Amino acid sequence: MSSEYTIYGADLSYYTGKVRSYMRYKNLDWEEKVANLDVYGNFIIPRVGAPIIPVLHTSDDEVVQDTTDIIDYLETRHPECSVYPTTAKQKLVALMLECYGDEWLVIPAMHYRWNYLDHQKDFILGGFGQLGAPEGSIEEKVALGEKMSAPFRGVVKKLGVTEATIPAIENSYHELLTILNEHFSKHAYLLGSRPSIGDFGLLGPLYAHLGRDPYPKKEMLERAPEVYAWIERMNDPQPLSGEFLDNDEIPETLMPLLQKMSTEQLPDILNVIQRNQQWMTENPDANIPRQLGMHDFTIGGVTESRMINSYSQWMFQRAYNFYHSLAQNQQSEIENFLSQSGCLTALQTPIEKQVQRQLGQLELIPAS
Repeated sequence: MSSEYTIYGADLSYYTGKVRSYMRYKNLDWEEKVANLDVYGNFIIPRVGAPIIPVLHTSDDEVVQDTTDIIDYLETRHPECSVYPTTAKQKLVALMLECYGDEWLVIPAMHYRWNYLDHQKDFILGGFGQLGAPEGSIEEKVALGEKMSAPFRGVVKKLGVTEATIPAIENSYHELLTILNEHFSKHAYLLGSRPSIGDFGLLGPLYAHLGRDPYPKKEMLERAPEVYAWIERMNDPQPLSGEFLDNDEIPETLMPLLQKMSTEQLPDILNVIQRNQQWMTENPDANIPRQLGMHDFTIGGVTESRMINSYSQWMFQRAYNFYHSLAQNQQSEIENFLSQSGCLTALQTPIEKQVQRQLGQLELIPAS
């Protein structure tokens, strides 16, 4: 390896954009290689166990998968200008918004990519086909991309994107753009002039799907130019620069976003946790699969079924465990803020059985 780190990913990948931006901000010695079919077959599947990206490969032959684990691994090696605030409210908010971007915005991201395919077919399917036939014609790439993208298209309805929910999903996304456009008109990043882990979590969906695919990109530019400007800052950051706001300040412009998360995502996560607890009780010695059937969720007053994504608990635990690691007086100091944001109930709901990731597999296991 000519660089200290290699990221295997793809331009159209939801999570590659998250870690690519981080690598640039931290000014690391790294290179990105396209995860084509050869890379999947000869490196990713043998080393990771599944065809999933992005993957970090170090010069001393360590392999790390999952963007959150990649970032945390690199933060321990390169702590300068950490993307984690050190104060209670800011770190908690950053962790919550990473969870929101990683686990909830996949709904509008997948909807706008696959349900508007007629508006962007060559771009999307050609992008997938490029991974398998980089020298092929556009027709050959689109044909191959049709086959390669089938598993992703098949997930859309499982996410709860149906004829009944699409108007509510689009309205919710438009509300999000309005909130973020107002915020980024006043602040370069979520919590000041330095990007936080929350910024990187939001970038995944807002760049690769919603800010890069032609149809939603056009909509974003028209509705929320400040959000698109933030994407450009995130993709071309000033390395190792900026500061978080003084005095543990949370901008007022973020309160509507946290309230939105509390009404849309957190009820879903709490139900996922309940289902995980039940599954672990009934299967004490087994790994927890990524999908545990279906459950109801509500968005914009519309109730539909979506898959139970057990992984959401692992992401939420990051914020939950940080909150519960705080001293009692620190929790009391931020209780009013959390109550106003609507997040307090979820953070105070007991998690009887925690979950953890296990190296080399995608499923979760009960935490020891």
